[in-house]
Amino acid sequence: MEEQREALRKIIKTLAVKNEEIQSFIYSLKQMLLNVEANSAKVQEDLEAEFQSLFSLLEELKEGMLMKIKQDRASRTYELQNQLAACTRALESSEELLETANQTLQAMDSEDFPQAAKQIKDGVTMAPAFRLSLKAKVSDNMSHLMVDFAQERQMLQALKFLPVPSAPVIDLAESLVADNCVTLVWRMPDEDSKIDHYVLEYRRTNFEGPPRLKEDQPWMVIEGIRQTEYTLTGLKFDMKYMNFRVKACNKAVAGEFSEPVTLETPAFMFRLDASTSHQNLRVDDLSVEWDAMGGKVQDIKAREKDGKGRTASPINSPARGTPSPKRMPSGRGGRDRFTAESYTVLGDTLIDGGEHYWEVRYEPDSKAFGVGVAYRSLGRFEQLGKTAASWCLHVNNWLQASCPSTMPAPNKYCTLSRPGSHSRCCPLSRYGVAASR
Repeated sequence: MEEQREALRKIIKTLAVKNEEIQSFIYSLKQMLLNVEANSAKVQEDLEAEFQSLFSLLEELKEGMLMKIKQDRASRTYELQNQLAACTRALESSEELLETANQTLQAMDSEDFPQAAKQIKDGVTMAPAFRLSLKAKVSDNMSHLMVDFAQERQMLQALKFLPVPSAPVIDLAESLVADNCVTLVWRMPDEDSKIDHYVLEYRRTNFEGPPRLKEDQPWMVIEGIRQTEYTLTGLKFDMKYMNFRVKACNKAVAGEFSEPVTLETPAFMFRLDASTSHQNLRVDDLSVEWDAMGGKVQDIKAREKDGKGRTASPINSPARGTPSPKRMPSGRGGRDRFTAESYTVLGDTLIDGGEHYWEVRYEPDSKAFGVGVAYRSLGRFEQLGKTAASWCLHVNNWLQASCPSTMPAPNKYCTLSRPGSHSRCCPLSRYGVAASR
């Protein structure tokens, strides 16, 4: 009995959930019916407005072209009527002159004949009929005002509802990530003259490969792009990868987004190798700072460990007690620490060549530091950028100036720009950082 009661409860619960789902769907269908009515009324109103706009435009064109015909007809009529009136007057004058000449000829025995003949001759010379052009000033041909709307009629017959734009295709080969900028290039799979603008969305991510569905970073939106490429400027590459997608829009509707792509920031990732650091530098994986007591504290700890307990003094400091580089033992397994005046630490990644990008941030109150690249032959006593084995940018706020410290040695090509720019180098060894007070 209890099992039947429990089964009945489950059936009731299932039916209640199903009824709620059906009621929700019924409400959704009713709402869709209302939306269909409202949306169809809107698109019908828009369609009528568009056709009315076409009718108005055609009517304006018709009126303008009719006016052109009327003006041309009036101009030709005026010219022909003037020419006709002039010819009529000339003909009347010529007929009068002809009649006079005939009468004079009949009275040739008269004493006044010579004088009359001379007057007739002078009248003929000055007669309008002999100064009148018998060529029409204008033509009666109106063919230059004929029209042929066959092509336009085909275009009107091809009128149809706006199609939904296709999804663009992002061209990875033409896209570029460089100089704190990303230039994204895309194309439409088929030519579409109805495209009005594009919408670009992007977001930062730490994942390589295809974009993931669940991401912590929101999509950033850029609208109103008129070309098939766009350049994002002023970026900070705090993440290695960025997702991009783009969609096309016409006057009415937006299409689907393109397949999202992931572009990689060509950043050179490395950490600082604390084992190479000068004792007066406090080194973390990604940061280094000056520590005036570093060498003394380490010396004290070393002596306490040996049970000697002697305090460090300038005479016992590592800088004064280190033998000459020529006398340094050579059979060490790792890199020797920088010492003396070479306040330097190396990166933990070797460079074989190519083009690399990284960023450096420094505290505003830093007095002096250098960032550069070095050959493997850089000695532990050599200061970064002071010999042919290395090159660096040296910032010295003691002098309120900054400049490259030395030029590269022969057969060494390297340009290291401000933080946030590119560096290209031939086979150098490692990135180095030098710090000062």
